Amino acid sequence: MNLKRPASKQPIPKHAKRVFSGIIFDIYQWEQRMFDGSTTTFEKAKKKSDSVNVLPITKEGKIILCKQKQPQERAFTGALGGRIDLKETPLRAAKRELLEESGYKAKKFILLNASQPDIKVDWVCYTFIAKSLITAKAPETDSGERIRLIEVTFDEYMKIITQDNYRDNEISLFLLKAKENSKEFNRIKKSFKP
Repeated sequence: MNLKRPASKQPIPKHAKRVFSGIIFDIYQWEQRMFDGSTTTFEKAKKKSDSVNVLPITKEGKIILCKQKQPQERAFTGALGGRIDLKETPLRAAKRELLEESGYKAKKFILLNASQPDIKVDWVCYTFIAKSLITAKAPETDSGERIRLIEVTFDEYMKIITQDNYRDNEISLFLLKAKENSKEFNRIKKSFKP
């Protein structure tokens, strides 16, 4: 699966200067000419790695989500997933995250969406649907994760994505926009069938 990385809606210009390099983010600044001829400093973060979300589908057609708690963060519900490791493809990361967080492998992965969710952060989130699940091993979560898996129907999921404690806003926005076009929404809904 050859995936093209979506471009940012506000690309970091070549003349931008990196003013901070952290563990997860780099910060860039540049002088930007305004419409009235004046200039001002613009700033943008660049995440050092993109992310993946995985929505596994059981043979009964239920979507597996996680209820999760991490240090310094309130409990949330979301897709399985995480950061893409160095030199790892989005698909390889999706397979790894699925196995680590659920113990499942999947025979089929479908790219549901790839987007840059924030104009001020250069970061892509790839969302995959995983089908034909096979139990491979016990989950092995990170030391900073407490995960409990839940299974929900598609209709239940559409309610969950509108709740304040649902973490993956990029999926929520994608699905809620699609809902405005019944033909597109029905196509997407079919992709969640086993």
